[in-house]
Amino acid sequence: MIRAAALLVLTVSVSACSLFGGKDNTSPPAELEPINTDIRMERIWEADLGKGTDGRYLQLEPAVDGGRIFAAEYRGNVAAFSADSGERIWKTDIKGRIIGGVGVGGDLVLVGTAEAQVVALDWGDGEVRWRAQIRSQVLSQPAADRETVVVHSLGGDLYGLDAETGERRWILDRDTPVLSLRGSSSPVLIQGVVIAGLANGNLVALDAAHGRQLWEASVAIPRGRSELERMVDIDSKPQIRGGVVYAVAYHGRVAAIDGSSGGVIWSRDMSSSAGLSVDFQQVYVSDQDSHVWALDRQTGGSLWRQEKLTNRGLTAPVPFEDFVAVGDFEGYVHLLRDTDGELMARTRVERDRILARPVVAGDVLYVYGNAGTLAAYRVATR
Repeated sequence: MIRAAALLVLTVSVSACSLFGGKDNTSPPAELEPINTDIRMERIWEADLGKGTDGRYLQLEPAVDGGRIFAAEYRGNVAAFSADSGERIWKTDIKGRIIGGVGVGGDLVLVGTAEAQVVALDWGDGEVRWRAQIRSQVLSQPAADRETVVVHSLGGDLYGLDAETGERRWILDRDTPVLSLRGSSSPVLIQGVVIAGLANGNLVALDAAHGRQLWEASVAIPRGRSELERMVDIDSKPQIRGGVVYAVAYHGRVAAIDGSSGGVIWSRDMSSSAGLSVDFQQVYVSDQDSHVWALDRQTGGSLWRQEKLTNRGLTAPVPFEDFVAVGDFEGYVHLLRDTDGELMARTRVERDRILARPVVAGDVLYVYGNAGTLAAYRVATR
């Protein structure tokens, strides 16, 4: 299908494969330079979760909740670990191929599958509570509270499911563009409001109980002659801080949107499919060239840009202590100083790539590599 073709095009450009016999003119990834600081990343624990993505291009982001971290692997295993020690609490085989990261809400742990199912597990013991069949695959993380589970399908639909039974309450049916990235923005569910990015470059807010649209805002407008140039997907999860929603689109813009009205506070040109994060004063973005940016949260103005990781296939950047953490295509995690972007430390989680955004809880950074290694780190000094 056309969406799969888009993924092929993008994968070819990233991996620099010359399939048609022509000269390869893609830029190579930056070589890693030595880092000479007193900062280091101390590994607290690690756990092995089978085959991870099993060689597939999947962002199986874990989730931290209530002193536990939940992770999933492609072949169907979902596991809960102690966030402090890494000790496994439970493990469940859902008998399906998991292609969407783990969502947590209420007393449920949720995953999406290649069989177009949403599977809800009991937070306490991992027992399967229900399965809901939808119309297309789920590559995003479900979101949930005690009343509603929200999922964004690969086909572009947003579903509201009953958290107790999995029965469908509502659906937002949206057509996708002719050509789009293979992915969909993970929805955010906060105080009864659902916010999600769409493949047409818009951000939408809905009432979680009934699916009623509250507002819709444009983050990116398709431009260019070819369908490839006009791709403006918002594939990363929107971030919310102080009542403002932050989102970034591919071939588009990064924007700050008023969470109550949908009005655009500021925007600026930038392209990213990896995504962004926000702290109390800055917005951090990994762009399509794997440059890491820090923008002023109030105005969108540039504060710094780090280019030493160019073309290294970075994850979304994540604020962590006094740093920003990003994973790359060789399994490294890099720490950048949040004030100026200077590279301060790095460690290698595994030899496969890291696609899932790292997760922070307190003073611990959790990283899940594509080969199935889940590791926890703290910042230390030598």
